[in-house]
Amino acid sequence: MQLNGAEIVIECLKEQGVDTIFGYPGGAILNVYDELYKHRDEIRHILTSHEQGASHAADGYARATGKVGVCLATSGPGATNLVTGIATASMDSIPIVAITCNVGVSLLGKDSFQEIDIAGITMPITKYSFIVKDVTKLADTIRKAFRIAQTGRPGPVLVDIPKDITSAVTEYQKEELGKYIPDQSHMNEEEVSRALAMLEASEKPYVFVGGGAVTSGASGELKEFVEKLDAPVTDSLMGKGAFPGTDPRYTGMLGMHGTKTSNYGVSECDLLVVVGARFSDRVTGNTETFAKNAKILQIDIDPAEINKNIIVTEEMIGDVKEVLRALNKRLKQQSHPEWMEQIRSYKEKYPLKYHPDALTGPFIVEEIYRQTKGDALIVTEVGQHQMWAAQFYKYTKPRTLLTSGGLGTMGYGLGASLGAKTGCPDKTVVNIAGDGCFRMNMNEIATAVRHKIPVIEVVVNNHVLGMVRQWQDLFYDERYSATVLRDAVDFVKLAEAMGAEGIRAESQDEFREAFAKALTLNRPVVIDCQIDRDDKVWPMVAPGAAISDVFDEEDMGK
Repeated sequence: MQLNGAEIVIECLKEQGVDTIFGYPGGAILNVYDELYKHRDEIRHILTSHEQGASHAADGYARATGKVGVCLATSGPGATNLVTGIATASMDSIPIVAITCNVGVSLLGKDSFQEIDIAGITMPITKYSFIVKDVTKLADTIRKAFRIAQTGRPGPVLVDIPKDITSAVTEYQKEELGKYIPDQSHMNEEEVSRALAMLEASEKPYVFVGGGAVTSGASGELKEFVEKLDAPVTDSLMGKGAFPGTDPRYTGMLGMHGTKTSNYGVSECDLLVVVGARFSDRVTGNTETFAKNAKILQIDIDPAEINKNIIVTEEMIGDVKEVLRALNKRLKQQSHPEWMEQIRSYKEKYPLKYHPDALTGPFIVEEIYRQTKGDALIVTEVGQHQMWAAQFYKYTKPRTLLTSGGLGTMGYGLGASLGAKTGCPDKTVVNIAGDGCFRMNMNEIATAVRHKIPVIEVVVNNHVLGMVRQWQDLFYDERYSATVLRDAVDFVKLAEAMGAEGIRAESQDEFREAFAKALTLNRPVVIDCQIDRDDKVWPMVAPGAAISDVFDEEDMGK
């Protein structure tokens, strides 16, 4: 059938099973939006308050559902406003397709009004960036974009379409969506045998879990592997929920704000099995001393991650789920009672603690856990509250912590929570924010109200940029340069002005009541939680130090 470019865009989205997109219209993308209007009963469009919110919403939708998230923007500043969200998805391997429209083909390269080379700009932060200058190639390009985004190591793809291509007409033929089969061509029998030899020779194994285990849906295989290996488990920020946080083998997060148990245990183990993690600097600390007593077996889908940051002993390249299946078939039951007892004693000796009586970040997170019974989707911004959310909420399922791990994007969470709630409407979705982060994206509360998306926004408000201030306190002789946010901004009034419910909490009891109320309202709620500006995230590893040099308040004599 003969269709124009805008019609082809919508038909291709329908081919891919897209039911929700996030975006903001403009002149160059008008033809697509006009066609979207005709299909509004088939594809829901969420109009965000800012294009960056749309990119984060697509990201949150993808993380929560496992599907490809889709966002739309017009040319020029509309397209560039997506860049931070695209980079966030890239760093955390999240599959999104960003569709932008540009000036007409004849106007490209002439500094035309609202022209920008968005494909060039995003090339370093996407798996692939397309600009489609021939309408006959549009359908295949969109199909290719979705395939690239979700196969192998997932990530964002951008498709830029000049406006005249959206109005040009060509023949379109619908294609059925094929099933993705993981590529296991890298894995061979010799590789499996070498890995098994390492596993069976180990006396003190440790399993370190990253986001790849979440992406591959490998939770069941991971639990079987850990139990067969008889090993303790730690994770990265991105790996939360792949292994249950309530399991006795789980020892908490690894790295800069990891538990003492995990940091000491990894430093003392003789084998570290790395499952879908990329050795971020926030995990390893000083790379010269990281897991210095251990052989390292790294399982990853991306060969580029092998020996990039840490030199490993052996690698297994492939989809984590398939690799673990192969190992589980042949791995004999192991037993390490002395090692497991040593780790258990560390857990008992070095529990996570916080001041019990005041309203603090850890209390807020634990109370959210208690009231949601651990069954919420937790989204965060970036900073102290993010670390408290990682430490004190027990994630028992994958895709239940949505956070910007690699890029550390302040302003990510509220947009992402809208995407998560849209994709998982039956789940309670809570965005935990700092007051500095909330200022960056609070306009998306208006989006939540407009589209009746009942997210709960919990603002951990210490009136400072908390994580930066913590570093200034510990490493910059208390020179608080540009980190104090004492002003007249009232988050409760602001929430009410945008049509949401606003509640202030200044004590533990007030927060208990506020959050319990928020759970019953079925509308957007902002809870402004007043905490002390000097509360810190403990434990901590100083920048550049070994993770075994982890310290807390007691170590500092406070």
